[in-house]
Amino acid sequence: MSKRVVIDPITRIEGHLRIEVEVDENNVVEKAWASSTLFRGLEIILKGRTPFDVGLLVQRICGVCTFSHYLCGTKAVEDAIGASVPMNAQYLRSMMLEALHMHDHIVHFYILHGLDWIDVVSALKADPAKAAQVAMKYSDTPMAAGEGELRAIQEKVKKFVDTGKLGPFANAYWGNPSYSFTPEQNLIGLSHYFKALEIQRVAAEMMAIWGGKNPHPQSVVVGGITCVRDMINPARLQEWSQRRATVVEFIERAYQADLIMAADAYGKEPSVLGGVNVRNFMSTDDVLVGQDQYLFHSGIVRNGDLANVENIDPFKIEEDVTHSWYSAPGAQHPLDGTTIPEHTPFVERETVFGKLPTVDGAGKYSWVKSPRYAGEPVEVGPLAAVLVNYGRGVPEVVEVVDGFLARTGLPKEALFTTLGRTAARMLHTLVQARYGNRTFDALVNNIQSDTSTYIAPNLDADKEYKGFAMIEAPRGLLSHWIRIKGGLVENYQAVVPTTWNAGPRDGNGKVGPYEASLVGLKLDDPTKPLEILRIIHSFDPCMACSVHVMDYKGQSLSEFRIDPSAI
Repeated sequence: MSKRVVIDPITRIEGHLRIEVEVDENNVVEKAWASSTLFRGLEIILKGRTPFDVGLLVQRICGVCTFSHYLCGTKAVEDAIGASVPMNAQYLRSMMLEALHMHDHIVHFYILHGLDWIDVVSALKADPAKAAQVAMKYSDTPMAAGEGELRAIQEKVKKFVDTGKLGPFANAYWGNPSYSFTPEQNLIGLSHYFKALEIQRVAAEMMAIWGGKNPHPQSVVVGGITCVRDMINPARLQEWSQRRATVVEFIERAYQADLIMAADAYGKEPSVLGGVNVRNFMSTDDVLVGQDQYLFHSGIVRNGDLANVENIDPFKIEEDVTHSWYSAPGAQHPLDGTTIPEHTPFVERETVFGKLPTVDGAGKYSWVKSPRYAGEPVEVGPLAAVLVNYGRGVPEVVEVVDGFLARTGLPKEALFTTLGRTAARMLHTLVQARYGNRTFDALVNNIQSDTSTYIAPNLDADKEYKGFAMIEAPRGLLSHWIRIKGGLVENYQAVVPTTWNAGPRDGNGKVGPYEASLVGLKLDDPTKPLEILRIIHSFDPCMACSVHVMDYKGQSLSEFRIDPSAI
């Protein structure tokens, strides 16, 4: 007899996500449902606004990947009205996006996903001297992995644990049999967890140099960028370069080493050797290194066939809401998309935790829509970017991927796993760390003869416009779609990475990446489903992005009055 497992909320993500699975008598997942449980409605809020405010408004979709939406929304407006953007502005935008990628990937692996791999309790049993020797196996120059540093971290965490106030280490499944690191490997990973807290601050400062602040930078406008005085200041250029070097050093000496270590320890752990059951992957151009030249190229891989990477046709994208809490006559292209809430109730049934409200799998059960490319589900994200560019034979990507596979002894097919998805995020970061500085070099060269950063756009209120933009956000391909009429936004849709990955079944019964990734997974203990968390976390969920605050009844949640004299 099947049993229902409910995990609500999924923690260590951005937003509200609920996962439910049915397991058989052997605790193998037979069915899975991913449900985002908060509606926001930012697409509706944009209607009737001036297009010049779009970027600033849409970056409030998310508090983590704010710049992604800011940039994509601004570029969508520029595409619609035919605005030109100087090369300096294009380079600076790309550098800010690179900083966001580095920041997000480091935070994801260590702060959000790392504890699915690192058993903190086990690390307290490690021998720091032995751990320091183990670290040398994975890097010629380990970072934060000397005997004294490891001992200090161990003592720090032990004092923390002894207080009984575990904070971020509470309510975890420590001791789960699928944890595969030795105590010494766990201690190395734990040390890098704390080091990552320091490094992510430096990466955030990189963004703030050009954006004014982080999160929610302020320097991008339709037609260019406003940080011209920073751009022409040699001291600011040097600040960027120095901070970037600090972050790159961590990526090379810690992040890369930890994934080599994970491949060594988890290479035979069944729960991480599946988890990629949708084998279509899509990504777009990323990291501008010259005029119309990118480090990462766009494309789509179908059925895992890396030998035949196709070009993307944006007009093959549609969103289905058959099992989403929206009403629509059928699948819609984003330019014609609607966002009309239609919430339905949960169904009470028995679970391994007792009787609980559960999703209605036969009906509507998520605020996330179901994007499809030519009618098929697609995974987006760093794994997609790596596979698309590896398939296209991009030299920088091929070199980094082949080097990792050779170092770990993993076969190429291992990329199509949960372990591979987690490693691909590091590889995506490593390619940018090693080769992304070409953008900085191109900027420095360009400003010797040209310091322009803005071209005034022209918007004719008597004309109608439509346009879109695609960028590679940290979690994958992001697209914004806009219609403008009477000088105002008539319609707006954002198709975001987590929407592609977390969407429910579509009207044809085709399952999206989250749900498909869990089918066939064996749980050691359904009441402590670490294996599920590890797979879902490997996608780096951002549910705030995927549902884009008002409640589903259309009521105001909060009202604020600001005293004009205080401004």
